[in-house]
Amino acid sequence: MTTNTAARLPLWVRGDTNAFFGFGVNVLVNVLTLTGLCIGVIKMPASDVFGVILPALGVALVAGNIYYTFLARRLAAKEGRTDVTAMPYGPSVPHMFIVIFVIMLPIYLTTGNPVQAWTAGIAWAFIIGIIVLIGAFVGPYIRKYTPRAALLGTLAGISITFISMNPAGNMWNYLWIALPVFGLLLIGLLTDVKLPFNFPIGLAALLLGTAIGWIGGAMSVPDVTAAARDIAFAFPHLKFDLLFDGLRDMAPLLATAIPLGVYNFTEAMTNVESAATAGDRYNLRSVLLADGAGAVIGSCLGSPFPPAVYVGHPGWKAAGGRTGYSMATGIVIALLCFFGLFGLLGAIFPTAAIVPILLYIGLLIGAQAFQASPRAHAAAVVAALIPNIASWATGQMDNVLSAAGTTANQVGIDALAGAGVVYDGLKTLGEGAILAGLVLGAIVAFIIDKRFWHAAVFAGSGAVLSFIGLIHAEKVQWNADGQVTLGYLFLTVVCVAFALTRPTPRVPDAAEIELMREEGEVVEAPVPVRA
Repeated sequence: MTTNTAARLPLWVRGDTNAFFGFGVNVLVNVLTLTGLCIGVIKMPASDVFGVILPALGVALVAGNIYYTFLARRLAAKEGRTDVTAMPYGPSVPHMFIVIFVIMLPIYLTTGNPVQAWTAGIAWAFIIGIIVLIGAFVGPYIRKYTPRAALLGTLAGISITFISMNPAGNMWNYLWIALPVFGLLLIGLLTDVKLPFNFPIGLAALLLGTAIGWIGGAMSVPDVTAAARDIAFAFPHLKFDLLFDGLRDMAPLLATAIPLGVYNFTEAMTNVESAATAGDRYNLRSVLLADGAGAVIGSCLGSPFPPAVYVGHPGWKAAGGRTGYSMATGIVIALLCFFGLFGLLGAIFPTAAIVPILLYIGLLIGAQAFQASPRAHAAAVVAALIPNIASWATGQMDNVLSAAGTTANQVGIDALAGAGVVYDGLKTLGEGAILAGLVLGAIVAFIIDKRFWHAAVFAGSGAVLSFIGLIHAEKVQWNADGQVTLGYLFLTVVCVAFALTRPTPRVPDAAEIELMREEGEVVEAPVPVRA
């Protein structure tokens, strides 16, 4: 039966067309965005972006999507089914903004050298890949013992700041283009309303914004002509020299690479669980190894953008996608990368028609943190948000001051405090924001549950992490910030003191029990949460 199923499983079905346009436009928008960030924010030469970074990303994407097509067809053959849907795979959106604004931009503003910023980004992506490969073996344990509110709250912090705010600013520069696109996306993606002939909503939104932009005079024919002249084939080659240059100063990269690597394999686990709920049970280790390998391969070829499994497998399955849409997306995007066509696409499609999809993604991820966490843990979600907001806010301050030719130290911390800007504290809070958010969110969640021993463990972890500089410090070193470490130690003592009173743990409510059941946890009755 297995052999017969494999033999009759078609490479392409009608539903793959819908899934291809929906998912393909999603990946296309993300690649256009990261192209614009490299050229517009880091001021990288277009020749490096189109000749090195995009071809490197293309190799990772085509290899990854073909691999996930293979996994889907293998699963279909194993289970004797023809309705298996491949996992979607593309450049990770949170990492895209983090590597630009947290890793590369500060280095570029300090040195004025985009190549130095690029090498740091490549090294950072390589470290991410190694951590995800390790996560294939240790990830399930981290996922098991960290509250969901802390994990999703940290991701929500990234989505609200680094994913949502910049696109929102770009949208309001050309709102006459962007808002109709955003509205169409919301209608098509957040409701059950369908376009005539089931036309892909992502493609329709992009075409609508492009039409408005061209009719309104926001686009230029000479720009398109110039971009067309720059089309040239570029195939990637190894960039070990750039990678080794970036790895020479690896310590500052670890503060974000470690927690983002943890997030990567945590998100992958969540997405694998989501696919299982939809009926397709993939091997978690196979997925994590592919994600880690994609980041390592891409960085060795010169790309600072780690790829990852995307959320949304059930949606593409509902659209009729099976195994072909994933492979087609990888091949088409790779060809666009190899032939340098993203410059031409960027001249054809207005930025304001592209960025609304990113704001939508930011809204979706931010909302998920509250929807998929127990209601009692809402405060823990907010606690996990705060370090990321602080990191984004101080980054904006630093960029403004740099544009004015000065720094916070030159202006003076006291002068900033006199103007109501708590710069020093926000800077400390936001260093290593992703890992700090995990720690703070977990502490708050466990305190809410009256699981004080667990809270004490995470508070103690905060003391260790701050002592070595992975959180609340500018770089990794011993005794990075003694006052912060002391604060976490005192909190540990407080939690231990309350744990010794042996309080009755919080009892989950009916909605929380239902959420736990949806996640596959065995819950027989509303019993107290284990201490």
